[in-house]
Amino acid sequence: MTRRRKSDFIDIKSIIAEYRSKWYWFAISAILVCGLTYLYVRTLNPKYQLHAQVLVEREGSNPAIAALGSLGDIAGLKSDVDDEIHVITSHSVYRDVAKKLGINKKHNIKTAFLKTKLAYPDFPVDASMPEEIMDTLSSALRIGVDIDKAGKASVTVRDAKNKLVSEDNLTLPKTFETPYGPLTVFTTKYFKPGKAVDTSITFKGYDEAAEDLGAEVAGYIAAKKANVIGLDITTENKNYGRDILDGIIEQYNRLCIEDKNLQGTKTAQFIDDRLGILMQDLDENESLIQAYKQNRGIVDVEVEAKYQTTRRGKVDEGLTEAETEAEILKITYDFMNSPENKSALIPTTVENKALQEAINGYNELLLKRMELSASAKGENPVLKRLDQQIDAMHKNVLGSVKRAYDNSAVAVSEMRRKMNATQGKLGQIPVQEREFRNLERQQRVKQEIYVYLLERREETAMMLANALPKAKIVDNAFAYSKPVGMGKMTIMVMMLILAMCIPPCILYVRKLTRTKFSTREEVENLTDAPILGEISHSKSGHSLVVGQGFRSSAAELFALLRTKIGFMLNSKDKKVIAITSSRPGEGKSFVASNLAASLSLLNKKVLLVGLDLRKPRLAEYLDLNPRMGLSQYLSSSDVTLQSMECKLNGLPDMTIITAGPVPPNPGELLASRKLDEFIEQMRGEYDYIILDSAPAGKVSDPFVTNRFVDLTVYVVKADFTTRSEIDFLNELHEEGKINNLAVVINGTRNRESYTYGYGEDK
Repeated sequence: MTRRRKSDFIDIKSIIAEYRSKWYWFAISAILVCGLTYLYVRTLNPKYQLHAQVLVEREGSNPAIAALGSLGDIAGLKSDVDDEIHVITSHSVYRDVAKKLGINKKHNIKTAFLKTKLAYPDFPVDASMPEEIMDTLSSALRIGVDIDKAGKASVTVRDAKNKLVSEDNLTLPKTFETPYGPLTVFTTKYFKPGKAVDTSITFKGYDEAAEDLGAEVAGYIAAKKANVIGLDITTENKNYGRDILDGIIEQYNRLCIEDKNLQGTKTAQFIDDRLGILMQDLDENESLIQAYKQNRGIVDVEVEAKYQTTRRGKVDEGLTEAETEAEILKITYDFMNSPENKSALIPTTVENKALQEAINGYNELLLKRMELSASAKGENPVLKRLDQQIDAMHKNVLGSVKRAYDNSAVAVSEMRRKMNATQGKLGQIPVQEREFRNLERQQRVKQEIYVYLLERREETAMMLANALPKAKIVDNAFAYSKPVGMGKMTIMVMMLILAMCIPPCILYVRKLTRTKFSTREEVENLTDAPILGEISHSKSGHSLVVGQGFRSSAAELFALLRTKIGFMLNSKDKKVIAITSSRPGEGKSFVASNLAASLSLLNKKVLLVGLDLRKPRLAEYLDLNPRMGLSQYLSSSDVTLQSMECKLNGLPDMTIITAGPVPPNPGELLASRKLDEFIEQMRGEYDYIILDSAPAGKVSDPFVTNRFVDLTVYVVKADFTTRSEIDFLNELHEEGKINNLAVVINGTRNRESYTYGYGEDK
């Protein structure tokens, strides 16, 4: 596995230098981000949070209703704040508020460049459609109105997809025909003639406006141990937010009062119907008593009944109570068994305590369902669950009433049996007295029921008169003094900081995703091989940048390179330097020829040999036309050294032997004994031998000739050599496949230190 050397520390200085060289990136980023931020901030208006709180009344919190005893159970005053928060934030409540306040239309007026404000409740231009259309409007309409100082208007109307109206030079009011129905645009009393107006109106149906309110308004339980509901809204217009929150509370209370009044009205109607029937029964019973007395000549029944014993009186009293209870149970059973009263409250009170508790529980469930049904739809799971509970409890209570009535009938029969036994024992009591008592008893039972219903009617009237809102306002809607969110200056500062962070992020990502290197520092972090130096990019366009009188930065870098090579070749016997690379195009011929020229300037005899027999470029590179080349010398015994040697003007101590024509067997020639003899001979004649070898990443030639090489200079090129090729270089270095390998970096960017005192490249 290739081992890569990583820096053990962060070189802050180099990072700063890199970023400083890219200063224009920061400038462009700052200009773009700050410009866009300014445009965005320009459109912002300060927004304020408005808050309101209501207390949902608990059971018995209304003294007027709590004093009525059992009727308080009928009214169902117990509140569950978890349910009520769903009611107060329901779609139906929001829809009624949107309809009442007209906030299905939002007016935005342009006040300056990229600056608009929400106009409420005063706006100069308005639009209207028939009310029946507002309940069915399926798409929001956006109406743009531009009125000039002369009063002429331009109107455009769009829906979600199309432009529906576009007319100019109009006088308002004006009615337009749209696919959704007639739309009228008109000025209001707040329009000032002679003043230009640029406004837009967003026109929505009530249902869509209710959905928007659901997104704008936040409802929550203010405290766990209190029935307090909080409402919040954030908006740029305080009047708009205040009216919405107050409107929600008002609409919620109105629905609750309507629910209570509806129940009371139904109860009062039932009692009035029963009183009418009982009045008729009492009249008929009194007529029967009158006729009975007249037919039998009875004047004063009480005088004639003095002989009755105390026992008979007690039995008679017990029978009256039993028959009264039985009649009340029968009325209750008939009322519950009637289909039209299936969802109505049970208005009667029975003596049976357990049965009365069951009736009270049933009434509480009915009231809770009525409260929820005012705002919840039929598919509401809570409503379905209540319906199931009510149906089950209705069956249980009806069964209990039936059983109680049967038991009461048995008790009445038993009391009558006792009464008959007593009458039998008192055989002297006339039959007419017994019959008269029966008639009188029936009259007494109906009279007691009549009085009972009169009391209940008065209680119901009191409940209707004292129907108070369920939600007690703790805090009316109010706005906090400071706007919410960040200020414009804060946004600008944060975006400026972001703008300064964008270029480093881009540079870092770019660095991570790049497959090539650009600087010497990057190469040092990628390899452990020694780096002899770097050769900056030359602007001269010449193959040779080193020569007599050349004072360019490239020439100076080659001078530094020859100095380091002198340290690495620390013996007179070490003279052979092979120049190779991973692939063609990395500048190995450029480095080889200029390194040879630089060494010759030290009055050293230098031999530059084109050893790339497969793709020879040295002759073409140096513009030479030799008679013979190395391939011919190695393959023939007739070629002399003198026939291969070439010279360049101004470099008398540098001799060049080119590769010659491409042979059919380059690998065999490079492995031949004759090449070894040639190198050995040249060692005796020259101070340095520079071999322009073939690329090591493409062919095996450099490994074949490695047997007589003292130093291998591996050329890599900035923005050309890939990281995978650096891995290949590391593999050669770590495994020692090439003798004394060192790296030269070609094609780097010029630095100030390279040109210090030397001027531009020549």
